[in-house]
Amino acid sequence: MTSLPFRTAISVLVVALSSLPAFSANTGSTATATEQAAPRATVVSFENEAQVNAFAAKGKTVVFFFASWCPNCRATVTELNARWGDVDPSITLVIADYDKEMALKGKYGVTYQDTFVLLDDKGNAVKAWNSGGVDGLNANTKL
Repeated sequence: MTSLPFRTAISVLVVALSSLPAFSANTGSTATATEQAAPRATVVSFENEAQVNAFAAKGKTVVFFFASWCPNCRATVTELNARWGDVDPSITLVIADYDKEMALKGKYGVTYQDTFVLLDDKGNAVKAWNSGGVDGLNANTKL
């Protein structure tokens, strides 16, 4: 499998989540100051381990191992898109290609797609779980 389908899926995920009102600056005249100032979770595509470590050093970071062929992963992404405003705003969600990021999977002991890994401030795995969507993401990242 080439990385093109994954990159396309991740691009769609990142763009879709980025375009939600939760991420976008609300410029409508009826928006309240609270809506404009509300912090929101961040989603990014995995680039390298240094990037992940930098996010982890700054705050709550979760790596999501996504496979474009995985029905559970696609369902998780659909739910994240639909409920992104419900995600803990202190989370940075890093989307990693399950089929490509072998070294990262090995580092965190990931053996199954649709796996989330919560990191400590040094970029080490603290907790891992499969599925669970938004509710699982929020529940498993409470410190």
